[in-house]
Amino acid sequence: MLRLLYTAAVYLATPVILGRLVARGLHYRGYFRRWRERFGLFPDPGLRDAIWVHAVSVGEVNAAAPLIESLMHRYAPRTLVVTTVTPTGSERVRKLFGERVFHVYLPYDLPPAVRRFLDRIRPALAVVMETEIWPNLFHQCGRRGIPVAVVNARLSERSLRGYRPIRPLVRRTLGNVALIAAQSPADADRYLALGARAESVQVSGNLKFDTPLPKGAREVGAALRERWGPARPVWIAASTHEGEELAVFQAHLAILARMPDALLLIAARHPERFHAVEQTARSLGFAVATHGGGDASPETQCLVIDAMGVLMRYFAAADLAFVGGSLVPIGGHNVLEPAALSKPVVVGRYTFNFEEITHGLIEAGGARRVASTHELGTTVLELLRHPAALTEMGAIAHAVCARERGALRRTMVMLGRIVARARYRDEAISAATR
Repeated sequence: MLRLLYTAAVYLATPVILGRLVARGLHYRGYFRRWRERFGLFPDPGLRDAIWVHAVSVGEVNAAAPLIESLMHRYAPRTLVVTTVTPTGSERVRKLFGERVFHVYLPYDLPPAVRRFLDRIRPALAVVMETEIWPNLFHQCGRRGIPVAVVNARLSERSLRGYRPIRPLVRRTLGNVALIAAQSPADADRYLALGARAESVQVSGNLKFDTPLPKGAREVGAALRERWGPARPVWIAASTHEGEELAVFQAHLAILARMPDALLLIAARHPERFHAVEQTARSLGFAVATHGGGDASPETQCLVIDAMGVLMRYFAAADLAFVGGSLVPIGGHNVLEPAALSKPVVVGRYTFNFEEITHGLIEAGGARRVASTHELGTTVLELLRHPAALTEMGAIAHAVCARERGALRRTMVMLGRIVARARYRDEAISAATR
């Protein structure tokens, strides 16, 4: 009955979801393309016993990349199916894997769409990244005997409270999950509180620690820095949201008053907002350049990064990184990318999506937290004026990343056990029916 009520709610919400898709498509055409896939409508690729990995968007795809490579190697010649929700996630899959994987969008959690999707990809294993819990999808996997693993699983206190009104439904849904490989003991405890079976919950660590640096990122960053002026102070505001860019620009104005040659690099989280960020920067009087329009010059005060998949080279070129989604209640984004490049990190007060990682960096001394626009400006200015402190913080951040690696190996061991159990079960059923 709970799942039926949930399904009715999804049907009622579908027009709103489609309207939002259309609205976003007006700014980013990728939302209009391949819309039929969102209802499980795509040509049958003729797969059987595929390994299926679901990653919502760019961040999850990047975190899943080493895992996908390992799964392709271990379970060849099985086909790897990768699903995403966003067009930017889809573009990242194409860039990383090309035709080596079969990629479609995950359908909406409507029973007919889910059935069509599973009928076409016929997975032997479903691997879901981070915090995706879909009652109809997981129910259909359970009915078909498809083991589901939620890996790199995270669950904030805020999300746990948000699930409280539908906890009985979530508990039934998690009953279809064979493995929850949690990022931390705290995440594991929250999944248990949500109703996950104790035997399914293990701690694997965070796969993001095992993400390799893009080849040549440091070298490209050094070359950029040489062209801009190697002695000038450079900071980056990455993955910013509406409500944060103005704060960043105000902070940069304060920095320019004391360090006139300072350069700000800024990258909005969503591509449809690139142009608005550029226009705001120009309206405030900054000398602006864009990634798409050519490189910055020594006179540039603000470089707007208006492209996807290039952030790491700009992290490498900067002295420190402010990671967005944290001055507004989004929950923060991945602080490990700059940390892995030995860059100090600054975040706002809202980091509940990456709380354990962020807290660990702050406690070790590789990151700082700010509570306001004014504090952002004063903190960045203080750090830029003390290169020795920047170097020390960056070294600490890198050391934290190195210390925490190993989640990929542990996750592969856990998934291997699930595949082995499923194979043994199928062989037993086959023997019993002969």
